[in-house]
Amino acid sequence: MTKFLISFPSDAMVVPAGEFDAVVEASHAVIAEAKAAGVYVFGGGIDEHVDPVRVAGDGTVTEGTYPGHTVPDGGYTVLELPSREAALEWAAKIAVACRCPQEVRQFQYDPDS
Repeated sequence: MTKFLISFPSDAMVVPAGEFDAVVEASHAVIAEAKAAGVYVFGGGIDEHVDPVRVAGDGTVTEGTYPGHTVPDGGYTVLELPSREAALEWAAKIAVACRCPQEVRQFQYDPDS
């Protein structure tokens, strides 16, 4: 089984006024389906009200993200699936629920994770 990251940036999700609750309900239903199927690992949205920091090995904390990189935002789901095709199928379900396209990334194999 391979872990896949299915995600979208915040600005991709444009929901008309009054329809956000329906999007939340639909997205929660897809996550419940993934949990019932035994493929759900983790998911959630980045809290954009909390600024990112970098922490060095000596404990030094630096405000912001790596120079030249954008701050990650939006929603993320990690699923453990048998194939890329299965990941694309789940991404389509999430895209319908969230009303925006999803990016699919594959984690490298790590036998300890």
